[in-house]
Amino acid sequence: MFSESSRFISPTKGEMSFGEVVGDVSAFIEAEPARYNLIVGTDSEDGTEVDFVSVIVIHRVGKCARYFWLRRTEPRMPSLRQRIYHEAALSLALAQQLTHGVGEILNGYLTSGVCQLEVHVDIGQFGATRDMIKEIVGMIHGSGFAVKIKPESYAASAVADKHV
Repeated sequence: MFSESSRFISPTKGEMSFGEVVGDVSAFIEAEPARYNLIVGTDSEDGTEVDFVSVIVIHRVGKCARYFWLRRTEPRMPSLRQRIYHEAALSLALAQQLTHGVGEILNGYLTSGVCQLEVHVDIGQFGATRDMIKEIVGMIHGSGFAVKIKPESYAASAVADKHV
């Protein structure tokens, strides 16, 4: 789903390849000993087509963060449920990319405990998405990733939402 040809946008550095994003995340972690959260999330906006924005956030806990975003447009989906599942699937695919292939260089940080990988999903206890929580959280946990929902899922509900 995400490849080396995928072009992410960094608010500070501009357009970057996936490999460049991974390198920048790695350099950010190397720059200062601290605890880090590596977070992915996706939000979407429905129209004649659906805009999906996926983000990668590297958060130096208690200090600062850096993020990268990628937009993709897909045909309109027949239901909110399908769109939310697709958001979760995009975030899950991005999390998997960050631990395999080019992203595998981050595994040392993840396995040493310096960095924790989380998937943020734009669902919560209130509203139309509340019936999907158990299913989507189970799908992400079953894939081996920590998951956060609203109000703690800021990567999806705030950062990605800003660019949708």
